[in-house]
Amino acid sequence: MTPAAYINEHQAFVFELDDVLYPVKDFHLQVYYLFASFLEYTEQLNASAILQFMKETYEQDGVERVLDKTFEQFGIAAKYRENYALLNKTAKLPLKLLLFDPVLKFMQDLVVERKTIYLLVAGDPEQPLNKIRQIEWNGLEQYIRVFFKAEITMNPDHDSLAKFVTAHKLQPEDVMVIGRAEADRHMAAELGIKFLAVDKLFLS
Repeated sequence: MTPAAYINEHQAFVFELDDVLYPVKDFHLQVYYLFASFLEYTEQLNASAILQFMKETYEQDGVERVLDKTFEQFGIAAKYRENYALLNKTAKLPLKLLLFDPVLKFMQDLVVERKTIYLLVAGDPEQPLNKIRQIEWNGLEQYIRVFFKAEITMNPDHDSLAKFVTAHKLQPEDVMVIGRAEADRHMAAELGIKFLAVDKLFLS
């Protein structure tokens, strides 16, 4: 099915955030750059070496292992974990986060066709809100309504979509969810809502 067919068959489109609208790697690597620069300033450590190590660890082991391995590798004091946590939530990035080109085009087409666009975002609202503010929206921001799963329900990976649809008086057959997360795929299926893996937009 083509993007145009998806647009014609649905009225409301609900997007996830990380690795759906933009590559989350772009966020993490900029935070690593800022943290390495901070350590160079405060502890006279080699920022380039730290950044390279964090980048390689991220690519090989995933984001969950980066901090522990970096602190161990460079003997970084535990007190700086708080600095990293704050930076990870509130950092002002050197560069804007860019939307995937196919996603940008799809969202622009939704606007042209007067469809409703929502972001339904997982996690502590502070960090994703900071990311959203730093995305280059190309004018789309005025057409997008943002909601956080954690503010909708105590069980965000179980019933946030159902409560969201009910609260906005949406009909399941009119809604399409665009994402990657299996939890969102399952929630959509339980409600009879079409789920589109974002990778399919890349193949169009």
